[in-house]
Amino acid sequence: MADRPTSKKPSPKKSPKNKDIARAWQRMLSGRRLDLLEPSPLDVEIEDIAHGLSRVARWNGQTSGDWAFSVAQHSVLVDDLAGRLRAGTAHKWRLAVLLHDAPEYVIGDLITPFKAAVGIDYKALEERLMQAVLLRFGLPGALPEEIQHLIKKADRAAAYLEATQLAGFERDVADHIFEPPPKKIYDRGPITLHPLPPHAAKRLYLERFMRHAPKGLHPPLPADVETADTTGGAIGDGQDTRD
Repeated sequence: MADRPTSKKPSPKKSPKNKDIARAWQRMLSGRRLDLLEPSPLDVEIEDIAHGLSRVARWNGQTSGDWAFSVAQHSVLVDDLAGRLRAGTAHKWRLAVLLHDAPEYVIGDLITPFKAAVGIDYKALEERLMQAVLLRFGLPGALPEEIQHLIKKADRAAAYLEATQLAGFERDVADHIFEPPPKKIYDRGPITLHPLPPHAAKRLYLERFMRHAPKGLHPPLPADVETADTTGGAIGDGQDTRD
């Protein structure tokens, strides 16, 4: 089990005598209670993130295939693309790339039009959760601008690939909305996406986390994913990362 910080569990905010008090925390399978309004890094666990993201569907589930294309698998794809776009990126920054959508294990994957409709309050909540995740795994709460740019570039490329291969977008429409990916990402060969079942996506995400994270943070693989087949879940990212 990965080294776990300890924290005092908040007192439940509901009681039989006052059931109308709003609850702003979520209980995770690890037993942690994550306060959504004031998230603490002490209550963030990679097993919870991997489990949640493996069950959150990209594109609101409107994708082809037997399985939804999960946020966990999308995160690995973005990491792969970042490796193709900028070989030699340090492991800690590749970890930041992998974690770029980690808050969605709590708040789900809202499609871009809905995020725009919800407005700034949603963005502020997402940013607080993201900061807690980054700090939990030894990363700065505010990433360097060049890493933010790399994440955005790889994320956009992933969206284009998903849109055209899985979500039914015609290429001319995708070219206008997402812009075609840089030709550089195809230097290592063509990219074909294969949606994985949740337990396989969870294993893929955890294994990628362990590639980039310090050994002291490595979790054991949970029993439910030990035999999961992750074939086709990664596209190859150029493993010449450096510290």
